[in-house]
Amino acid sequence: VQLQASGGGSVQAGASLRLSCAVSGRTLDYYAVGWFRQAPGKEREFVAGISWTGNNVVYTDFVKGRFTISRDKAANTVSLQMNSLKPEDAAVYYCARRGLRFAAIETEDHFYEYWGPGTQVTVSS
Repeated sequence: VQLQASGGGSVQAGASLRLSCAVSGRTLDYYAVGWFRQAPGKEREFVAGISWTGNNVVYTDFVKGRFTISRDKAANTVSLQMNSLKPEDAAVYYCARRGLRFAAIETEDHFYEYWGPGTQVTVSS
């Protein structure tokens, strides 16, 4: 299972970006998906997660009200809409999928079995 995150870029503070997570040859259906990020010199941290139904979402405090995670089952993608970006949001963003069907959203990265290469987000002040 290979995930691919896309949509990163370099923006000014206050701007928006929309990240997308796609999977090759497999489905994201039936699996919780999480977005994580890692800034230079920092540990990877949870950003947002969405349940396999799409009905439940979890956000870390520092993105609540600014980021929105959603899934498009027809397109087999999970997106992260990021608004009001701040310089501290700059990081490499990764999407990850749980390995077990119907498993819950988790905020710790070791619960996610499949990862893809990240996409760089740069925010200048």
